[in-house]
Amino acid sequence: MKYGEWLTEWLNNYVRISAKHRTIERYSEIINNHLIPSVGEIELQELTPIILQKYISELLKCGNKRTGAGLSSSAVNSIITVIQNSLHTAYNLRYINDMVGDKLKRPKAVEKQIECFSVAEQKQIEQAVRDGKRPYMLGVLICLYTGLRIGELLALEWSDIDFSNGTLMVDKTCHYGVNLNGQFGRIVDTPKTETSIRLIPLPKQLIPLMKEHKKIPSKLVISKNGEGISNRTYQRNFESLLKSLNLKHRGFHAIRHTFATRALECGMDVKTLSELLGHKSPAVTLKKYAHTFLIHKKEMMNRLGKLLV
Repeated sequence: MKYGEWLTEWLNNYVRISAKHRTIERYSEIINNHLIPSVGEIELQELTPIILQKYISELLKCGNKRTGAGLSSSAVNSIITVIQNSLHTAYNLRYINDMVGDKLKRPKAVEKQIECFSVAEQKQIEQAVRDGKRPYMLGVLICLYTGLRIGELLALEWSDIDFSNGTLMVDKTCHYGVNLNGQFGRIVDTPKTETSIRLIPLPKQLIPLMKEHKKIPSKLVISKNGEGISNRTYQRNFESLLKSLNLKHRGFHAIRHTFATRALECGMDVKTLSELLGHKSPAVTLKKYAHTFLIHKKEMMNRLGKLLV
């Protein structure tokens, strides 16, 4: 059996029955755009660590199909994950005699620098949302004060909001893509991880704004003409907002980083912040916001130092 044939069989019979739709989409893209064209014709039994390692090196040098440039270490690591998972299943089924995928060396992942908005920039954004004529941009304020991911925001329904207790329930996310029937549209799924299912307290200042926004007829908290908005469309609207304010371009995820940064500046402990963000563990939060934690610790130590006579 050729590796490309096995990849298709593995995707259809092993991945699709248990993985999230977003994962299936990503694996399918990697298999069809990268693995099958490059190593798909190699017999499964003839795959060796050196063949695959050379392929990985090529991806880092010129793996981008559009530009001819190298792929990022993050993109290559995603491809390696598909290789390892597919070959691990093949080994368990005795299609191959060795754990070939486990012998691959991954490129060192480059940690992305955390970007967030300053307090002054945040105030500008908040005022622009309040003064604007696009009610659905209230989602920006919701994310600034809850740390929601964009997919979680756009999947929110009014049934997820408990105004009496002042809480917001996160138990789903959404994106737009091709569903299992081959049709393009809105896909709602469970959140990124089990810990992403969480209950978030709403700041009391946000509740009146959301109650007023609820007058718009829709089961979705964020909608346009009562219908859902795609993630990319919402991102573009946010980019347009930043441009109108002459603020530096930052992705929508910077709002989540801004929430985390403000929370740390207010003295929130790492465990509580981790739970609010839906991270797998406080260690993930600590690693991601290590620089912010360090700044906060320095400020605390400086305050402590002022007590010295």
